[in-house]
Amino acid sequence: MSRKSRTDPSSEVGETPVSQPAETRAPDGSPLAERPGQTPASTQSPSSEVADFLKRMKEIAPATTTGRGRLVFAMDATMSRQPTWDMALALQAEMFDVVREIGGLDVQLVFFRGAGECRASKWVADPAALARLMTTVQCRGGFTQIRKVLSHVRNESERTRVNALVYVGDCMEEEIDELCGRAGELALIGIPVFLFQEGNDATAARAFREIANLTRGAYCRFDHGSAEQLRELLKAVAVYAAGGRQALQRLAGERGGAAARRLLADMTRK
Repeated sequence: MSRKSRTDPSSEVGETPVSQPAETRAPDGSPLAERPGQTPASTQSPSSEVADFLKRMKEIAPATTTGRGRLVFAMDATMSRQPTWDMALALQAEMFDVVREIGGLDVQLVFFRGAGECRASKWVADPAALARLMTTVQCRGGFTQIRKVLSHVRNESERTRVNALVYVGDCMEEEIDELCGRAGELALIGIPVFLFQEGNDATAARAFREIANLTRGAYCRFDHGSAEQLRELLKAVAVYAAGGRQALQRLAGERGGAAARRLLADMTRK
């Protein structure tokens, strides 16, 4: 894989660095079982993959409605994403606007960039605070660090239950088997991963689909033409993590709740 271009350092979110992941093991210390083979890259259009995304979501058990939901939101902040960074940030920030009135969702921002930099914010309850955190992050050249993200979520879950992981990125420059091993650890403790791919990189698509399959999460590709669909799906994921089916039903009755209505219809037919 080719190295992404590098740029001068920019301002940082002064948050906690994510530590290097340990060797992939099951909770009892034994190696994880062999994983299924890689899924071939898809030739579907983004609109077709939106439908697939919703079908995958119906298979996931609804999040608990007791206590507060916890969702980790991870971003690839390497230089290849710079051309559409502002658009992606706007969509990602809007994801949490809809849960402002619902409440009950804590979010942690994780991002990686540069020469091994991977940071995690504190848990944030206010969507506006999360949006402010996102806007302080600027892209830097470097390789992807998805392995660190998956291991970080596993470690966080040992402290307090994590309901879901959302990841937004455009490429993958790591060993797919290592990523699948760490995704398998999340699968064992019931944390679904929702992966949103910007662009058409076939290697990333194959890896993201496999991670989604292993964790019983979902994968969706987006571009400029599917920006509105991505916005609605991100909102649906946030609402689902915060309040499960009842929260989705409330969202479905509001203007702009088409994605929630489609999801609920799929759940009803199951």
